[in-house]
Amino acid sequence: MSPPDRICVGAIAGSFGVQGEVRLKSFCTDPLAIADYGPLWTEDGTRSFTVKLTRSSVSGGVGARLSGVGTKEQADALKGVQLFADRDRLPSLPDDEFYHADLIGLAAQDTGGVELGRVQAVHNHGAGDMLEIAAPGRKSALLVPFTRAAVPTVDIQAGRIVVDLPEGLD
Repeated sequence: MSPPDRICVGAIAGSFGVQGEVRLKSFCTDPLAIADYGPLWTEDGTRSFTVKLTRSSVSGGVGARLSGVGTKEQADALKGVQLFADRDRLPSLPDDEFYHADLIGLAAQDTGGVELGRVQAVHNHGAGDMLEIAAPGRKSALLVPFTRAAVPTVDIQAGRIVVDLPEGLD
């Protein structure tokens, strides 16, 4: 299976305790749902883990046991590893919701059809999603709020979004 058929659903935040448990930072709407989408894969696809949740809330995420991880040292070695689920194991989204992976790489145009660049990343620092749009020749990326007002059109099939740039952002 190729990496584009997988979506990042979480990351290992470190070990928890001395028995090989890990702290998982879940990127799922329901943090506990991360265990429902397994097996979970490393980004390069060389390792997979079955996930058994052990605690619904620990500092920095949820507590879990991963198959093949039995010691604190093994759990520590996985800190920072992102975990991916096969796309077909994830729920379908409503028409106005998107997986971040589907947005990254889309061409961004303004409402007049002028190319602004491409979506490089989706960030969320607590106040809602922001699209990072990079373009050749631009000194810095545009950060655009991912709201219906600022991004009225998302067309995954056509590979583009339309951005109504807020005043002063151009």
